[in-house]
Amino acid sequence: MHFIKQTADFDLGDTPIENIFINDFMPMANGTYVKVYLLGYKYANDKDPSLSINHRTIAKHLTIPLSDVLDAWDFWEQKGIIKKIPSDTEDSTEYSVEFLNLKQLYVYNNFKVVNAAKKDEEPSQPYYCSPSDLVEANKVPEFKEMFRYIDQIYRRPLHPNEKKKVLDWVYNYNMDTDLIVRAFMYCVEQRNAKSLKYIGAVITSWYDNGITNMDQLDKHLEKTDTRYSQYRKIYKFLGMNTNDIPEPTKKVMHKWLVQWNFSIDIILKACEHAVKRNKIDFNYINAILENWKENNIQSIKDIENNKTPKKTTQEKPKKAPTNRFHNFEQRTSKYSKDELEKLLRKKE
Repeated sequence: MHFIKQTADFDLGDTPIENIFINDFMPMANGTYVKVYLLGYKYANDKDPSLSINHRTIAKHLTIPLSDVLDAWDFWEQKGIIKKIPSDTEDSTEYSVEFLNLKQLYVYNNFKVVNAAKKDEEPSQPYYCSPSDLVEANKVPEFKEMFRYIDQIYRRPLHPNEKKKVLDWVYNYNMDTDLIVRAFMYCVEQRNAKSLKYIGAVITSWYDNGITNMDQLDKHLEKTDTRYSQYRKIYKFLGMNTNDIPEPTKKVMHKWLVQWNFSIDIILKACEHAVKRNKIDFNYINAILENWKENNIQSIKDIENNKTPKKTTQEKPKKAPTNRFHNFEQRTSKYSKDELEKLLRKKE
């Protein structure tokens, strides 16, 4: 038996759930608690300021009592994967829910080396990955996926010492594994630098700028590396994996942005046309943009004004039927109306 995932032709939004939750925490909870966690997690990922979400919203959406929602948060807080943030009101049920990073919790609980025998040990001493820690990390799906992507970027497998260094960054800088992959891609493909020292310096710089997840990095790169951010935005709009952007595709996007001088809004509009027609193909999108370039399209308004009317097909004159029955000349055509009436009376 196999489980197969169909590839979507368009993007209606995704909520990524960490495998640690599915593998370790979901089996220990009843269905209601799992549904409350997942819906709350979706709202946390939406980040839409216009949405007004509270515990009653979740209860109404799931058609369950409010008490079940509050019990679910109590349960997940006891398991240590959420944190309640009390509000200023006196109502104890009014609080926000912070979803903790499960990968980071895994690292903290399994890889942190604590030497209680050393009384003079500083509490803020950095973590250094041991060989046994590396063995354990290779059993975690998130870390295996992270190393797989880095191997692809490096064009070779990482050595054990290199993997240990990467795990040091994950723990010491409290960073998502996706962000570590992004750092390798950024340094190797954008900066042509494969030195771990250089990559570590970039990660340190991001950490110093308060960047520990992908959303924060996107905002940072929009200011510091617009081109790199635009590539990701196009891929993300099309629902494609932003961790794997082939070099030929980058050249095509570079042509759109630099040679043809299209804004990112116009390119995303072309992508929107492709998505609506279920043709998520860079050749198809390139053809749309090439047409717009020939028509001197420079803004979204120009696109709307450039809508060409559909060709009206003129009706061709119908050809007279050629079979022998249609060619037959009726005898009645030789007589007038009065003559026909006289003939009918005679027959009567």
